[in-house]
Amino acid sequence: MLRRNNLFSSYTSIIILINVITFIAFFFLSNSVGGNSAVSLIALQPAAILAGKNIWTFATSMFMHANFTHIFVNMISLMFIGSFVEKLIGRKRFLWLYLGSGLFAGIFFVLLAAILGSDLNVYAVGASGAIFGLGGLLAILTPRLPVLVFFIIPMPMWLAMIFLFGILYLLSFSLGIPIGNAAHFGGLIVGVAYGLYLKSKYPGKAKMIRDYFSR
Repeated sequence: MLRRNNLFSSYTSIIILINVITFIAFFFLSNSVGGNSAVSLIALQPAAILAGKNIWTFATSMFMHANFTHIFVNMISLMFIGSFVEKLIGRKRFLWLYLGSGLFAGIFFVLLAAILGSDLNVYAVGASGAIFGLGGLLAILTPRLPVLVFFIIPMPMWLAMIFLFGILYLLSFSLGIPIGNAAHFGGLIVGVAYGLYLKSKYPGKAKMIRDYFSR
């Protein structure tokens, strides 16, 4: 019997739906408890974590976004990259990679803030840490996969990830845009590490995938 395709046929679709619901629910929560209180309950803040408070925000911050542009860009990216990775490595591996990348992105963000002594009161939200994890995996398993960065610039996958990280880094420091570069890098580390693990454990399959998506 063929499985019917629907909104819940992939984890990617479910994750996107959760992000959208969380984005909408945040506005109702803001009206109930106030904007600042709502943010502190959901967003990741190094000062709170280091004080042993709001530990759950490691998870909730992965599904919260600052504004419509933020969630739109992340969900469009997740729709394309997530669907591809889910088909490439399977649903369960995809889910663990996504959640693992997102959680480690938050941990890395907090640790780096503590080590560097940066502003511990800044908040971090968004799915981009997890998405960078998916991209890191593809940079290892399908390095020469042709992609269109910003839908117009053709690049191989490995270069696209470096380019995107570099562009976001430059934007945040040159224009003062609050971008979670540390979280992005943390997610990227997990994706690259898992890609190297799969490449080592399944060398034949990894080579077949690399060659197929190099055409």
